[in-house]
Amino acid sequence: MTRDGGVDASVTPGAREAATVLLVRDAPELEVFMLRRNLESAWNGGVHLFPGGALEPGDRDDAVRVRCPDRSDADASVRLGHRRGGLGYWVAAIREAFEEAGVLLARHGDGRALDPRDPVWTRLTGARDALNAGDLDLRAVLDEEELVLDVGALEVFAHWVTPPGQIRRYDTWFFVAAAPEGHTYEHDAVETVASVWMRPGDAVAANDRGDIDLILPTRRSLEALCAFPDAAAVVDHARRMGGDGTHRVRLADDVGGGECIPAPDDVGSGTDS
Repeated sequence: MTRDGGVDASVTPGAREAATVLLVRDAPELEVFMLRRNLESAWNGGVHLFPGGALEPGDRDDAVRVRCPDRSDADASVRLGHRRGGLGYWVAAIREAFEEAGVLLARHGDGRALDPRDPVWTRLTGARDALNAGDLDLRAVLDEEELVLDVGALEVFAHWVTPPGQIRRYDTWFFVAAAPEGHTYEHDAVETVASVWMRPGDAVAANDRGDIDLILPTRRSLEALCAFPDAAAVVDHARRMGGDGTHRVRLADDVGGGECIPAPDDVGSGTDS
């Protein structure tokens, strides 16, 4: 790996913007939540990956942006090396985690945390189904329940771009967040057909055995997680290293372009590995 302080100032031409989130917990060892895509999917059918997907126009809706009190679009854009619109990636990551896994990184407008034992959670479960059916949008959910998005819980973890020549190309930002307790953590049974908590090393080993399929960005993210003792260490390290793009490490074996925060042992080394 070589350190590369340069970050693209805009989205890769021809690539669709996307966001992914690594939800991590200690049980008691570090685990990350993964989904398996529908085998009939035209894109990466059957692979295991993290909740995520392409940005939608509503992810940059002004009415949604005002419900993100922890981070401005200007700050988010600086962190990604974009001129504008960076906050949309944080919103998309939260929306996709809710749609695909039933995990909503949000809180009440008065600051109270979401409590899955509260009646509001029953309504949110129904809202998730409506979102997936296209009968509702995120703005409506936030307005109805008077929620704000917990964008401050997500830290930049990695950035990957699909290689040229692929049928579908994505410019994807990976985030990491501590997994909130009590949320659904269940695949949507449409785009994804299975869900599982896995220790990063176990997932890598399963891929080596051929038990699960991983695409390169997922594999490299899992390998990076192996350097950390617990979930708090992952999030804290990402918060310190992923803030302005200057500390991300370029992964030399990804022809499409990939970079991530350095593992603790890489910090300050300035050398290839």
